[in-house]
Amino acid sequence: MGIFFSKKKQSSRVTDQDKAVLQLKQTRDKLKVYQKRIEQNIEKDREIAKILLTKNQKDRALLLLRKKKFQEQILVKTDGQLENLERMVHDIEFAQVETKVVDGLKVGNEALKKLHALLSIDDIEKVMDETKEGVEKQQEINALLYGELTEVDEDDVEAELNALITEDAELKTPEITTDVPLPDVPEHEPYKDKEAKSKSQEPVALEA
Repeated sequence: MGIFFSKKKQSSRVTDQDKAVLQLKQTRDKLKVYQKRIEQNIEKDREIAKILLTKNQKDRALLLLRKKKFQEQILVKTDGQLENLERMVHDIEFAQVETKVVDGLKVGNEALKKLHALLSIDDIEKVMDETKEGVEKQQEINALLYGELTEVDEDDVEAELNALITEDAELKTPEITTDVPLPDVPEHEPYKDKEAKSKSQEPVALEA
C-alpha cells in the first residue's frame, strides 16, 4: 500500500499586475513581429516596382508604391503603439516596486510602534533614576565600609607609589661594584730590572 503525502496548496504569488505585464509584453513581441513583416513587404514592393518600371508597366508600379506608402504609415503607427506598450510596462513595474516600498515602510512603522510601546519615555526616565540612585547608594556604602581618603592620605599614597616605582627600577638595574682588588703597580720598569739581573749574574774576573 502506497503512502500519500498531502501538501498544502500554496497561494499563487502571481498578481493581477504580473498578468497584465506579461500580456503587455506578449503584445509588444507580436507587434514587433508584425513590424518586421511590414518592413519586408515594403522592401519587396519597392523591388517589384523597379522591375515593373523596366517593363514599362508604370501603372502597376504606381499601385505598388501607393501600397508601400500605406504600409510605411502603418509602420509609423506601430512605432507609437510600441512606445505606449513599453511605457505602460515600465509604469506597472515601477508601481509594483513602489508598493513593496510602501509595504516595507508599514512593517517598519509597526515595529517601531511596538518598540516605543515597550520602552516609553516614562519607563526610560524611571530606569535612569533607579540606576542613578543605585550608583549613589553604592558610593555611600563604599564610603561607610572603607572610609574616604583625605588630601593628606592621597599624597601619602602617591608618594608610596613613586617609591615602589623607584625600587622596581633599582632592582632591574645591575649594580656596579667598586671594591674589586686591583694588582699593585710595579716600581721598576721591566726592561731595566732584567738588565740589572743579568749583570749581577756575570762572573767576575780575578786578578792573577
